[in-house]
Amino acid sequence: MTDRWIKAVTSITGVNFGRLSRESFSGYDPIGALEQMAVQRTAEARGADPRTDDLLPASVEAGREAGLSDIDVLEATDYYKTGRGQSAGGATSAVLSRRAAAIGWDAFFGAEQLLTRPLLVVIGDKPGGFGAYRDGQEIYGRAASKDKRLLVVEDTSHYDLYDRPEPTRQAIEAATEFFGAHL
Repeated sequence: MTDRWIKAVTSITGVNFGRLSRESFSGYDPIGALEQMAVQRTAEARGADPRTDDLLPASVEAGREAGLSDIDVLEATDYYKTGRGQSAGGATSAVLSRRAAAIGWDAFFGAEQLLTRPLLVVIGDKPGGFGAYRDGQEIYGRAASKDKRLLVVEDTSHYDLYDRPEPTRQAIEAATEFFGAHL
């Protein structure tokens, strides 16, 4: 929002990571999570090993066995914990004591004043716990841009927009047209 070299912005299934950290990643208890982080930081300062939390179950089956049913958690697990999207740099874990800053961050801060560039937001119509559907609607509504577009891809989830042929085709075509008009 503050880099004036950027001429146009496209978000494809984007998420406000600060909100996600305050909600899903903190168990909807950001103060409790911050308290745990403070305790862990103190323990580490006294010599304890850092605590690394896996943010996803080991497999979709393990998630279902644990009673998880959220589409985003299960599809993230299918993506990041299988050959579909697993990579050496694709972390699905985080060191607890280093997650506090994300809880206090808001990716959309100042959008009503600062996000003036042309904006295309692409989301799927299947909402899940990570909030791309909600966040896409929110940034579209809050952005100060006079030239903005919201594309809601039907019968599509957050993770379908990562690599499923039809949803990604629609997103790429919209982005190609959008950037062709604005760059």
